[in-house]
Amino acid sequence: MPSAGAQTRGEITLQAALLQLATRSGEEIVSLEPGLRAIRVRLPPPGLPLETALRRMLRGTGYRAERIAPHGYRIVRAATSRPASVAPPPPSPEDAADVIVTASKQHVPLLRFPASITSIVPHADATTGATSSVADAARSTPVLQATALGVGRDKIFIRGIADSSFDGATQSTTSYYLDDIQMNYATPEPGLALVDIRGVEVMEGPQGTLYGAGAIGGIVRIIPNPAQPGVFHAGITASASATADGGPGGDVSGFVNLPLAGDTAAVRLVGYRAHEGGYIDDRMLHRHAINDLDRVGGRGAVRVEAGDGWQIDASVLGQRNSASDAQYIDSGGDRLVRSARIAQPYWNSIVLGRVHIRKRWASGLELVSVSGVSQYDADDWFDATPAGSRGTVAYNTVRSNLLWTQEVRLSRSRADGQSWVVGAAILRNRDSLNRQLGPASDPIEIIGVTNVSQNLSLFSEFTEPLTHRLSMTIGLRATQARVDGYPSLKPRAGDLVRGRMTRRVDPTLALSWQLAPRLSVYARYQSGFRTGGLAVARGIGRVAEFKSDSIGMGEVGVRHLRDGATGVDFGAALSYARWHDIQADLIDRRGQPYTANIGNANILTAEVSANWVPVAPLRFDLSALYTVNNVDGPLASTSPTDNRRLPNTPPFSAHAGANYGWSAFGGAMRLAGAIDYIGRSVLGTGHYLDIEQGRYAVVSARAEWTRRDLTLWLAADNITDSRGNRFAFGNPFTLANRDQRTPLRPATVTLGIKVER
Repeated sequence: MPSAGAQTRGEITLQAALLQLATRSGEEIVSLEPGLRAIRVRLPPPGLPLETALRRMLRGTGYRAERIAPHGYRIVRAATSRPASVAPPPPSPEDAADVIVTASKQHVPLLRFPASITSIVPHADATTGATSSVADAARSTPVLQATALGVGRDKIFIRGIADSSFDGATQSTTSYYLDDIQMNYATPEPGLALVDIRGVEVMEGPQGTLYGAGAIGGIVRIIPNPAQPGVFHAGITASASATADGGPGGDVSGFVNLPLAGDTAAVRLVGYRAHEGGYIDDRMLHRHAINDLDRVGGRGAVRVEAGDGWQIDASVLGQRNSASDAQYIDSGGDRLVRSARIAQPYWNSIVLGRVHIRKRWASGLELVSVSGVSQYDADDWFDATPAGSRGTVAYNTVRSNLLWTQEVRLSRSRADGQSWVVGAAILRNRDSLNRQLGPASDPIEIIGVTNVSQNLSLFSEFTEPLTHRLSMTIGLRATQARVDGYPSLKPRAGDLVRGRMTRRVDPTLALSWQLAPRLSVYARYQSGFRTGGLAVARGIGRVAEFKSDSIGMGEVGVRHLRDGATGVDFGAALSYARWHDIQADLIDRRGQPYTANIGNANILTAEVSANWVPVAPLRFDLSALYTVNNVDGPLASTSPTDNRRLPNTPPFSAHAGANYGWSAFGGAMRLAGAIDYIGRSVLGTGHYLDIEQGRYAVVSARAEWTRRDLTLWLAADNITDSRGNRFAFGNPFTLANRDQRTPLRPATVTLGIKVER
């Protein structure tokens, strides 16, 4: 047996080894755990991917590494090991360092994933704050396009697949998920604050095979940090902001992870409150900074490691957004002012519950059952007073959406690249719209709509390695869907309008070819659809049925992953989509909503994203999207001079950023800067909605200092005080005047502090 001296020869403290690995790789490794100096380890040999080096070095220490950013890790205590017979699917040694694309519902390494996917790391760049939402991150993510009606009522489109700028009865083109629970159906982007969130995955293009009806543009998957057995972890963040010629803002958020029953269970609690100061004045009402916004929410999660490979997660979430007034202005000049006869406040809320049960076998087989229920409610007010009227007229909409989902799936991923998933899913959604119009003091109810949607699906997807480097993916989803409608908020038995039964099969066919250890190319075809339904029709007191629409998309792409401290990560994709019978929520010249199938569209897009590390402390980021589309249908004539473009889809958008870090004042200093460009787009298809928006650039910067468990930061957004028009809509009853603009928030400075241990 070797002597004690021989056992420790060549070993250093774990703390020193982590510091050397971070320096050698140029990536961030952080830990707030005590006792790292008391553990001695051997430094892995040079040349290993960082994740492999960390796994080798931490083996047997009682600690593990978890990814917190594309190039960052946190060292935390590991729960005691499960029985040897229970293990996750073994990764391929060749791909051990790759990010795993969990949104594929299999354990697929990013390098072998045959489709475009964009990862958003919350608060990692200069443009987002502690309680920012996905819509806030859209500005610096060119593949995302967002409206700007207000938090919790915006629509986000992925890669140019945009139906309309207005909210209504149609199912969203983008599906939003909290981990693996669907949060929306026919509702806007929920505007969740990304507090204590591990990351956001954006799967681009139709996802009909794995995610079913509605995901025709793609999915946005928000991944929260789970409850972690055996670990105490807590943090609090606070910030204050000042906006030029606007009201003050600020937020506070915190989380705590509490281990229960040793290392077999844990609870994680998250809470936050935020206030965004307004920056628009109303001349007629003599009010200043009218468009302030309050957001309050929280999340609770429980995890139980039940033994023998069983894991149970349960969580609840709630958030409410409330704004004092709308955020649009009247066109003309650079002054942020408008004139309205009444205030136009809104509020919306979401409540969600989730139960996730997983069983893993040593063979790599995995069984997952996911149950979820979510409730979205919204209340919106608009000034509907006719020009020259002595009195005031208000328009009020009340929206309620109850969504229930259940999915069961079985999957397996093997080290040789073979993987498969089969499953079944059930969805039921009830969406109700009630409307009132009349004197502001006592508006009267006008016709609304209630839709009840029911979907049953069976799906499967298989990936088979044809050679060591070439893999083929084949998938199918068979769906039976039905939407029944009622022309009122409170339906009576005789009011039922039975919808058509929709039966569809949506295929996936893809190839992935690994040209080199860190380089691959892929090709993919996938389709998707949305069911029809009942909606308010033109005029007051009428409803009408709209048809299903469908989309098919082909895509080719290339992906290169950096290996080592310096180099380039690179990805590019070219796609073409054909969209049939587009469903669109529209507004007529009297300000009233209606829904119609507006025609067919061709959509061609090219995208690129890259980050370059020339030397370890310095990183540059670049991403861009170019898209061309045209609509042929009743709202777009064949004249080449008419507006045939899809809404909110600028031909070109881009993001460029830089990060630099160094040691300073006993801690780590980081500087970040970014410039975002949003090209010109239009409010909608056809002459009536040919209203210009976009074509602006925004500059932002951030300075951050971290020492142990303390982080301080100073951020500046819209440094040049650009007055670009984000969105050319705010009130349906004055839309015909074509003089509405939604300005960027003026130059804003934020000072923040975070304590985490």
